[in-house]
Formats: sequence, structure tokens, C-alpha cells
Amino acid sequence: MNVVKSRLRISDDVIITVSRLATLDVKGVAGLAGEINTFSKIKNNAPIKVSMIGDVAGIDIKIKIKGGVKAIRVAREVQTAVKENVQKMTGISVAQVNVTISGAVFD
Repeated sequence: MNVVKSRLRISDDVIITVSRLATLDVKGVAGLAGEINTFSKIKNNAPIKVSMIGDVAGIDIKIKIKGGVKAIRVAREVQTAVKENVQKMTGISVAQVNVTISGAVFD
């Protein structure tokens, strides 16, 4: 009996998309600090960056929060939401989610 070993590779773009949707779903997040596009990824200035070490991901996210919310609460909720969603949807372990709050939006 031959055993075929195969490897599934999840694109960073998929991880970024899942992270973006999870982040924007957190109450108190006004948006990402910048746009996600091919140019921003090339310039290393994207609001979401993924670093893979083996099969484990590290994710850095830059967000803007809504005025009047507690920044630390929003950041923690983003960390939890991103980690849980990426792990559930891709099967990739997430070691850390670093959140940088780069601004506040007041209505």
C-alpha cells in the first residue's frame, strides 16, 4: 500500500482576508489603518501582515478605533476574534496576534 503525503498551502491572502473580516466584525473597530492591496503588500505597509514560522502564523494588525471606546478592550477582542477565526477557517495555528491602534475616529 502506497501512502501519498500531501501538503496543503494556505495563501497569506486567505489569512489576511479572514483576519480583516474578523477584525471589522469587532464592536468598536472603525476600520483598518490603511488599505489592503497588492501595492501595500509589496511596500510592506499593509494594515495586516502575516509571518509564518513553519506551520504557525503570527499576525500583525493596524486598526483605527471608534471614539469613546476602551482601546484595550477592543484590541483584546480583535486578538481573540482573529485567532479563533483563522484557526477555525484555515486549520493554521496562530501563535500571536499583535494589534496596533493607529488612530481614533470620532463621528
